[in-house]
Amino acid sequence: MRIEHVAIWTRDIEKLKEFYIKYFNGTTGEKYINEKKHFESYFIKFDEAARLEIMSMASIPDNLNNTIEQYIGLTHIAISVGSKEKVNEITEKLRQDGYKILGEPRMTGDGYYESIVLDVDNNRVEITE
Repeated sequence: MRIEHVAIWTRDIEKLKEFYIKYFNGTTGEKYINEKKHFESYFIKFDEAARLEIMSMASIPDNLNNTIEQYIGLTHIAISVGSKEKVNEITEKLRQDGYKILGEPRMTGDGYYESIVLDVDNNRVEITE
């Protein structure tokens, strides 16, 4: 068994799609549109990993969780980029492009070299080697 995909809601589906394509080499197919439900989605694929589904529907309310504090439920997406150098490189590129870095690149107690950033919708993304 494996996780097939994780889904997240967004207000700006094109902007979020471009974030994961630009910084994490995701690829996507055609946008799915259900005009009756006013629903749109993309599946973003990352090599052999589980896919990320990004979805948009105007009737979905904003998430009330604080982006800095953590709460019960899904808390982050971790993307392995292959090396410590790539973690550093992508983190720095995100910083230069104005994204918030919550955790600088470091070795964690559980053995990962990682940084933590916020995507365009303030979802936590762990960038791991």
